[in-house]
Amino acid sequence: MTVIDIALPIITFMALTAVGLDLTPAHFHQVRRQTLTLVAGLAAPVFLLPILALGLLRVFEPAPHVAAGLLLVAASPIGGISNTYSYLARASTALSVTLTTLSAALAFVTIPAVSWGFERALGQPMGFAAPAMLPVQLLLMVLLPVMTGMWIRRRWPGVAEERRPAIQRAAFVVLALLLALIIGSDVDQFASGLSGTVPLAVAFVVLSFGVGWLVAATVRAPLPDRFTLAAEFATRNVAIATAIAVTLLGQASFAFFGATYFLTELPLMLVAIVIYRWRVPAAAAGRPTRVGVSRNTRAAD
Repeated sequence: MTVIDIALPIITFMALTAVGLDLTPAHFHQVRRQTLTLVAGLAAPVFLLPILALGLLRVFEPAPHVAAGLLLVAASPIGGISNTYSYLARASTALSVTLTTLSAALAFVTIPAVSWGFERALGQPMGFAAPAMLPVQLLLMVLLPVMTGMWIRRRWPGVAEERRPAIQRAAFVVLALLLALIIGSDVDQFASGLSGTVPLAVAFVVLSFGVGWLVAATVRAPLPDRFTLAAEFATRNVAIATAIAVTLLGQASFAFFGATYFLTELPLMLVAIVIYRWRVPAAAAGRPTRVGVSRNTRAAD
């Protein structure tokens, strides 16, 4: 058993527990008036991002392990760092937290379903076969830590509120260390593939962001919600994708694209945040709130 095999479940648990610490029943009450936006943000990526990934495979024709990595990223739930993107942009942070958490909680159903869809669309194996116990493993990997975070917040709300930012920061730091471990497992293969993986990652981030914005515009969401949905589409949970690749499938090379994707996504999203803050008036964007906690949520608590 390698260091990565041991670290991955711990890192994933930390990241999703931090998400759970942000979630209270008040969040669900808060987004009741945003039902259409919420449904679009949860359902549309499950259908549209796999189609986008398949289209990019036809255009770029990457190596098999890169193609498998892209498909894993496309099938993964929303990444927790999307909450930070919405917060920095002064967009709909509470909506972002709700979408992120529900997306992660549903991943044990959506990932196997999307994987089956990929195989049907390609007419051949994707280079890996989902383990028979994948739904149960994902249930434990995803839902358990989210529920743990919610339970901690309910049982010790003061401790949860005080420790949540530190846990989130620690999760991001450890994720960076995880990516370094993945890259370090085969530096030559990772470096030699950058010329192909970076353009593919840029295309998927930019197009996913654009698709998310169009979906939000279609349901006539306000500007803050449009940015949030766009960020949710573009931000994939690299920790989940990496955990599936390395821990469940035993294919570290499938995780190379996920590492490249995360390193590409971060600067592109920061640019999107700057542009949004510059183009959208502060009154339209709304005042910044703490990640996952708005004034209404605090009142409800």
